[in-house]
Amino acid sequence: MSFVPELYDFIGNWKIDRVIEDRLSGQEGRFEGHARFVADGDVLRYREEGLLSLTGGPPMTAVREYLWRDAGGRIAVDYCDGRVFHDFDPADPAAHHACDPDDYRVRYDFGGWPDWQAEWTVKGPRKDYTMTSRYSR
Repeated sequence: MSFVPELYDFIGNWKIDRVIEDRLSGQEGRFEGHARFVADGDVLRYREEGLLSLTGGPPMTAVREYLWRDAGGRIAVDYCDGRVFHDFDPADPAAHHACDPDDYRVRYDFGGWPDWQAEWTVKGPRKDYTMTSRYSR
């Protein structure tokens, strides 16, 4: 059986390497940066920052922030303003986020813990991409 993380296992600093494969445009993006999970009461504040490079363009600074919290044996990931994003069972870490007309699906992989990854598949009328983020200490 692979490692099943608990919420507080994520606390600390992580290096991120991300690849974005856009099937509609045929372009590829890359993100290299760092993420940090910090305990704040009963939630973990997640913040990532790094350089995003898209085919043909100059690198740009990119930042994302989320709130991770325990949700009765699941891990809930919310936007930094508290709106619901998605949640997952750490033992079967897949989730879905509908943002009409787009469909976002994520699969987390904790099999190589402490290295882990999140793979998003996004489809919609003007979207068709896969985004794979690899995290390491």
